[in-house]
Amino acid sequence: MTKRKMKKLAGQKAENSGRDSAPRNSPEVVGQRDQAEPSGEAATSKPSAAGRAQNPVPGLYLVATPIGNSRDITLRALDVLAAADVIACEDTRVTAKLLAIHNIRRPLLAYHEHNADRAGPDIIRRLKSGKIVALVSDAGTPMVSDPGYRLLRTCAEEGIYVTHLPGPSSVLMGLVLSGLPTDRFLFAGFPPVKSGKRRGFFDDLKTLASTLVFLESPKRLASSLADMLAVLGNRDAAIGRELTKMFEEIRRGPLEELAAHYATAGPPKGEVTVVVGAPGEEKIIDGDDLDALIVAALKGTSVRDAAAAVSAATGLPRRNVYSRALSLAKK
Repeated sequence: MTKRKMKKLAGQKAENSGRDSAPRNSPEVVGQRDQAEPSGEAATSKPSAAGRAQNPVPGLYLVATPIGNSRDITLRALDVLAAADVIACEDTRVTAKLLAIHNIRRPLLAYHEHNADRAGPDIIRRLKSGKIVALVSDAGTPMVSDPGYRLLRTCAEEGIYVTHLPGPSSVLMGLVLSGLPTDRFLFAGFPPVKSGKRRGFFDDLKTLASTLVFLESPKRLASSLADMLAVLGNRDAAIGRELTKMFEEIRRGPLEELAAHYATAGPPKGEVTVVVGAPGEEKIIDGDDLDALIVAALKGTSVRDAAAAVSAATGLPRRNVYSRALSLAKK
């Protein structure tokens, strides 16, 4: 080997050795990455995926947070929360605990249904001045049963950049674990508090050929299930409780069985997600069979409730069943 070749080989080894010994996160490398910020109108309105992950551009970021297990948060969500100029949240105390777990310190701003009219314009002013605002709920995905949609609509009207960082959702988790069809479903939120309005609420949904997903207060679960049974009929259902937490529970069965269980066991602990199957195929019922069903339903209940239960079970119009139930009750 000639001296020239030996000198060249020694130089290559020295170069490679220096490259391998440099730390991956050296200040030089990090500095180059941080300097690669998007610029110009096009970059601001439509940032690249890499830009969103490493260097969020000004705009509103809807960040999904854990619904129970604090480790159920994405790396991208942590990036945005750490970079945000302000974090808008339902309860600053709840969000502060989550941020403390991940050693993030950022200014917090309360934004919820009771102050949305006042806090919303303040957030829009911040966004217009070029700030990064992260919007979170106490648990799960923002804008599911909260006022965030108003903020998003205003941002859309004002041409402000908005994006969503997907993550935990009790609605989707409850649906998936229910064992019921997921190809077509409707999230209907919280049913009304009072039984009369609640039954009317379920009555509007009973003909939909979709799996139904509700959120419900543990204290109202038993009475709500009883109303579902009376209006929707004895459909297959599932109750998700304390999802992602240590005492997670999924209880599956017909509505009649679930309603009886919680009426006896009392209110469960923790957050509750209710999933109810779609209506079954319609059955042809003759007059004698209908009368037998009504007479059985009239035992121990009112004409109105009996008619509602039979209507839900048979798919027949409630008005017709109620009229027949009145006649049978007089006999």
